[in-house]
Amino acid sequence: MFHVVFQARDADVLTAAMDMDEALDGEIVLITDDYSVGPVADLFKEEGMALRKIWWRNISGEPQPPADAVSVSEDHVKLQQLLERMREEEFDRIWIWVASNAQDVSGYYWLISQLSEFAGRIDVLSLNNLPFISDKGTVFYPAYLSEIPPREFIKAKKLARPVSLSEFETDPDEWTKLASEHKNVRILEGAKKLLQQEDDFFDASLKKFLSGEFQKTSRVINQFLSKSPVKTAEAFLLWRLKELVLAGDLEQQGEMLRLPATAVPSGSTE
Repeated sequence: MFHVVFQARDADVLTAAMDMDEALDGEIVLITDDYSVGPVADLFKEEGMALRKIWWRNISGEPQPPADAVSVSEDHVKLQQLLERMREEEFDRIWIWVASNAQDVSGYYWLISQLSEFAGRIDVLSLNNLPFISDKGTVFYPAYLSEIPPREFIKAKKLARPVSLSEFETDPDEWTKLASEHKNVRILEGAKKLLQQEDDFFDASLKKFLSGEFQKTSRVINQFLSKSPVKTAEAFLLWRLKELVLAGDLEQQGEMLRLPATAVPSGSTE
């Protein structure tokens, strides 16, 4: 059995869960790129992968490709290897783990668009709006697989269900639709519904975590990720902050940022 996850922390917690429950034993396949941001047209062709690498390089501002850009090619190789293994091992199955976040759902659509020949052998485990018990004994609704304590995977594995034939008809079309709209931000609206937005979608929300006092860029991003109900990649947020500085909407001093005096709300004590 193959377990596909879309975030490194998910692979870690699933590995811990396997140590507690041998029924989960299988090979973990980690899809490392974050397909909730950036161009996704023609990603199964060299041209599309090249354009995505260029995009990652541009937003990173680094002359060398960042890890995310390298992931584009690595994911493609992993996918081809997975397809070949499934063809060779005709009784094997794939479990796709999908939590309630845009990265997982985007990754699901990317992956499922290539698995139609294995209909009947693909299971999905969707955690959408399902309660779990935290380490403190409280009920919570995880947005990420990694938030679930390893012991709770005994319950989580019961969520596995085969991807239906109708889903194999409609879900690949959803990926085609996402790619054809040529937008770079994908937001989860609930269940499996993704809505695409323009690059500046998070800008107004980011500025809410800034004031007239300088604070570290990393603190702004961490506050956004901890308090905003809509999450996205840290690298993308860092790029948007840089763009806001270039546009004059923020002031920068080394690694510190603040709102210009003219942008601080009147009556603020900052």
